[in-house]
Amino acid sequence: MTSSFRHLSRLSLAAGFAFGIATAAFAVGGSNDDTNPPPKTETTKTCTGGKVWDKAKKECVTPKKSSFNDDDLYKFAREFAYAGQYENAITVLNLARNQNDPRILNYLGYANRKAGRMELGMSYYRKALQADENYILARSYMGMALVEQGDIQGARVQLVEIRDRGGEGTWAYRALLQSLNGYKTY
Repeated sequence: MTSSFRHLSRLSLAAGFAFGIATAAFAVGGSNDDTNPPPKTETTKTCTGGKVWDKAKKECVTPKKSSFNDDDLYKFAREFAYAGQYENAITVLNLARNQNDPRILNYLGYANRKAGRMELGMSYYRKALQADENYILARSYMGMALVEQGDIQGARVQLVEIRDRGGEGTWAYRALLQSLNGYKTY
């Protein structure tokens, strides 16, 4: 075997391995579960009263179903939630056309939980998991809510579910594990 052939074989093997990792990350929700805080946009820097930034109009507008697609509404809601504007997040999420989208349900759970409506939040987490039982971010947030309620065993069940669904190396797993160890919950 020539050295150039061995080098090419190693490159092919490495590329295949990288593809496998990327595929696994996608399978556990890596592509649409960006767990990094969203960047602040004009929506939370400039707009007030639950308005969102309309890039086309270059102004703050009241969100409407007809004005934005569900992905835009989800992004606005995440930004509001991370900024602690839970009621604005809920208002925007309620405009989504697909109210069965696990992302929408999960953030309805998160925003309601953080706004003090724990049982309502938990019902949204359950709905998100009914829509997609592999949605590990919902499992993580549900687990953190269970820790807040003192249900450590229930939270551990969610941690095992995340691990068993291939999410052990994810933020969702680490955050719930940290919560179980007595650290800050999200």
